[in-house]
Amino acid sequence: MKIEKNAIAGTLESSDVQVTIRPLNQGLDLSIQSSVMNQYGRQIKKVALETLEKLEVKNASVTIVDKGALECTLKARIECAIFRSVNQSDKNISWGEM
Repeated sequence: MKIEKNAIAGTLESSDVQVTIRPLNQGLDLSIQSSVMNQYGRQIKKVALETLEKLEVKNASVTIVDKGALECTLKARIECAIFRSVNQSDKNISWGEM
C-alpha cells in the first residue's frame, strides 16, 4: 500500500498509543517512544513491523508514541493511520483481517 498523505491515529492518553505516518520516497523509517520501552520495546517494534508488512507498506515514516497500550490497540492504531493516509477510512474495512 502506498502512503499518500500524512495521517494520525490514537491519543497520548494513558494506555493508548499515537501513530503518525508520512509518505517516504524509499524504505521504512520507524521511530518509537514508549513509557515501557525497557520492558516491551522489542515487542512494540515487532508488532509494528508485522502490521506494516501485512498491509504491504514499504515506503513510510512511522512515529509511534506509546503510553502503555495493549498490542491489539497498537495494531488498530497503525491500521487506522494507514487507511486514513490512503483515504480508505470512510469505506467498509474489515479491520484486522487485511
